[in-house]
Amino acid sequence: MSVSHETLAKRLWTANELFKTAFVLKRLQLRRAFPGISDEDLTRRLGAWLRERPGAEHGDGVGRVIPWPRR
Repeated sequence: MSVSHETLAKRLWTANELFKTAFVLKRLQLRRAFPGISDEDLTRRLGAWLRERPGAEHGDGVGRVIPWPRR
C-alpha cells in the first residue's frame, strides 16, 4: 500500500501539533504544581521531563526492550 506525500505531510503536521499541545499542557501542569517557580526552573523541569519521560522510559511501545540497532 502506497501512501501519498500529502498524506504523510498531514500526518507529520498532526503529530507536530499534538506534541506542541502536550508541551503547553505539561508546562501548565508544572506551573500549577510549583506556583512560585521561576521561568528558568520551569524550563529546566520541562526539559528533564522530556528527556526522562516518567512511565515511558523505554518509549511508548508495548513489549520488551531490545538493543538497537538489531544485528
